[in-house]
Amino acid sequence: MRIGFIGLGNMGAPMAANLAKAGHQLHGFDTAAVAVDGITMVGSARDAVAGAEVVITMLPNGAILRSVAEDILPVMEPGAALVDCSTVDVESARAVAVQAEQAGLLFVDAPVSGGVGGASAGTLTFMAGGSDDAFAKAAPLFDIMGQKAVHCGEAGAGQAAKICNNMILGVTMIATCEAFALADKLGLDRQKMFDVVSTSSGYSWTMNAYCPAPGIGPQSPSDNDYQPGFAAELMLKDLRLSQQAAESADADTPMGLLAERLYAQFVEAEDGKGRDFSAMLPRFEGRGRG
Repeated sequence: MRIGFIGLGNMGAPMAANLAKAGHQLHGFDTAAVAVDGITMVGSARDAVAGAEVVITMLPNGAILRSVAEDILPVMEPGAALVDCSTVDVESARAVAVQAEQAGLLFVDAPVSGGVGGASAGTLTFMAGGSDDAFAKAAPLFDIMGQKAVHCGEAGAGQAAKICNNMILGVTMIATCEAFALADKLGLDRQKMFDVVSTSSGYSWTMNAYCPAPGIGPQSPSDNDYQPGFAAELMLKDLRLSQQAAESADADTPMGLLAERLYAQFVEAEDGKGRDFSAMLPRFEGRGRG
């Protein structure tokens, strides 16, 4: 299959490389000067999509997605599919879907979970929104880049699923870090706490699979001085998207709102930028009740 790939950063580059290894022909474009094994780099987004059956985008935000869509949709092949793997606001995903449909194209919003490690290993999870035909066209590529793809519904449903998932992730990471900091001050050994909580009702992904306490549980960014697997500023982005969506839908999300505010303080007023989102633990360690 001929594939255009726009956005070859930390996530996009390994995703595209896996498609090339599987035998697909890829033309790529990024605003930065990058080189990816197996990818023919071209000079513009329009050049990347020329003749492509599927175009994949991995972009920073909804505004950039809209701008790229305005540029490439008029020159995409009739019947081709635009598969956006960015994490953006639901409104942007739905707006681009309408544009694609009007141009006689298919569209899938398919944000991912699994981070850079999952992108490299081809073990991402895709949360997809779009028509049955659009999902069917993208599904074989999801099988190469990931281990699971869930068709969540019509356009925008993929972004909705990602936003809700990551709101849970942000809230539970804060609670996990708070609990470790409290355990420290109560004189409870961290390993003992993990042994209890990881097999009790406090079980969670943030405790069992991504423990924020160094040396406890499976290997995680906490064991590498909190170098990011998932950066705190990206968690803040996703939490802001969740609250934007909640406001639009008139949904009461007090824990999500508080998590957004805490990560905003951590990233913008403290030392959280550039650190993993689990670095909330050393933050809480150094703070008292006041």
